[in-house]
Amino acid sequence: MREERVLVTGGSGMVGKHLKELIPNATFVSSKDYNLCNSFAVQAMFNDIEPECVIHLAAKVGGIQDNIANPLAFLEDNLVMNTNVVKYANDKGVKRFIGILSTCIYPDRLADDQYPMTEDLLHAGPPTPTNFGYGYAKRMLGVHLDTIRNSTGKDYFSIIPSNLYSEYDHFEDDTKMHFVTALLKKIKNSANGIVPLFGTGTPLRQFIHAEDLAKIIAMCALSEEDTKTNFNVCCDDSPSIKEIAKAGLKATDKYRNKVLELQFDSSKPDGQYRKDCDNSKMRKLFPNFKFLSLEDGLERVYNKL
Repeated sequence: MREERVLVTGGSGMVGKHLKELIPNATFVSSKDYNLCNSFAVQAMFNDIEPECVIHLAAKVGGIQDNIANPLAFLEDNLVMNTNVVKYANDKGVKRFIGILSTCIYPDRLADDQYPMTEDLLHAGPPTPTNFGYGYAKRMLGVHLDTIRNSTGKDYFSIIPSNLYSEYDHFEDDTKMHFVTALLKKIKNSANGIVPLFGTGTPLRQFIHAEDLAKIIAMCALSEEDTKTNFNVCCDDSPSIKEIAKAGLKATDKYRNKVLELQFDSSKPDGQYRKDCDNSKMRKLFPNFKFLSLEDGLERVYNKL
């Protein structure tokens, strides 16, 4: 296991909080410490910390409505902060850089025989319109890391996780809350026995607990071996939204004194029907890794509400 100085940007976020439990000796920074959109602040950060490994979690994130309303901000802010952090890391001789992307930046639509999506399909088409600015900015982070790796041989690579949930989610902010935690909040706060949900419930989604992503990141950061390849982090199955919602009811049943009914509003859009990804590369890198089961993870989050 490597012993080196690790810098984690976005350290106060959901994944960052889980990483603190796994790499306690790393330096975790947030926007309160350094403005990553300011090149002078980023240069100061590298001068102050002198990291040998960077885990770049920081990003401007938001819900669908926020992305639709402010696509330019999501494009520009993420492009600027990503470029600043990667450039100065490379300039300062950082040996290992782990950039965190998201499966939501994969192409909006592909032929059925191209699912589950492999890493080489990232640029096979534009991202979904609701994530357009964010999607392209994140893709360019991957391109930047690939270019450095291919031209210098450094261990710079991207991890592409599926949808996340955690007890560290933004329960107080509906614009940033992830779907699973929003679902559990609706289950807990249901006053009339109904859990209202948008769409038909038929789209397929992969969800993993953020702690599992943090474990993968930590293993990459502390490994004696270089990774030097981009890979998806996702579970083996891809249940429908309706199946995920039913799992939420099952996981929380023993904590409630009433039976609840799911109610889907088909007048609301479903979004992408599927965006499931292939995890073969991850399984080769970590053949013995076991994900937390969805039901166990949902129970953990529900108990933190």
